[in-house]
Amino acid sequence: MSAHGREIQTDEDGLIRLQKLLAQSGVASRRRCEELMLEGSVEVDGEVVTRLGTKVDPRTAVIRVEGKRLPPVSAHVYLVLNKPRGVVSTMSDPEGRRTLQDLVEDRPERLFHVGRLDTDTSGLILLTNDGDFAQRMAHPSYEVDKTYVAEVEGEVFRRTIKQLLEGVTLEDGPVTVKKAKVVETLGERSIVELVIHEGRNRIVRRLLDHVGHPVRRLTRTAIGSVQLKGLAPGELRDLTHDELGELLDAASM
Repeated sequence: MSAHGREIQTDEDGLIRLQKLLAQSGVASRRRCEELMLEGSVEVDGEVVTRLGTKVDPRTAVIRVEGKRLPPVSAHVYLVLNKPRGVVSTMSDPEGRRTLQDLVEDRPERLFHVGRLDTDTSGLILLTNDGDFAQRMAHPSYEVDKTYVAEVEGEVFRRTIKQLLEGVTLEDGPVTVKKAKVVETLGERSIVELVIHEGRNRIVRRLLDHVGHPVRRLTRTAIGSVQLKGLAPGELRDLTHDELGELLDAASM
């Protein structure tokens, strides 16, 4: 049994002492994990646990250390990919175009993509072999912030930012923009950053087009606390414990 690449040793009932699980999951040394428990900083299924002999099931227990979720032990993988422009957000394509599958060919798992990005949009996309997680994360009722940086035509003025923040109604309904700002103005172009929850088809492009600033280039730079920085186009990495814990919470899992 492994947790994020680490082997976890359980007893014949599938249980493990809590401080041992915390140490094996990379939280801290065994002694420090015991101190965290005694300080009341560790919760299991919503209850503070201070008794050092306590055993838990690492696959099902919802564990928090100093308020941060520790992902359960599972055989699932949770990956973040920097999708290059021109790659189709599917695992196969009847037209023979380059797909996400081409970027993860060396992975042994059957992976699902979480949501999608337009073919001409680059940036963060999540991949996993956990079908429940993929469905939850893509569902509009679980509002995870998605941050986009767009290079648009024209100079974007403050009144346009205000218009975006007050809400814009497109042909398929209203769009709520959580944050919007002009990052830079470059003559006849502007760089704009937007944070929205939803993932309707081409939503950011349609939104900016609607307010008179067609998109030239678009990149998704973050999903929740998961950041693009440090990942080259086409590069892949595992989600960290903290990132995965936060997303599992967001998806109510």
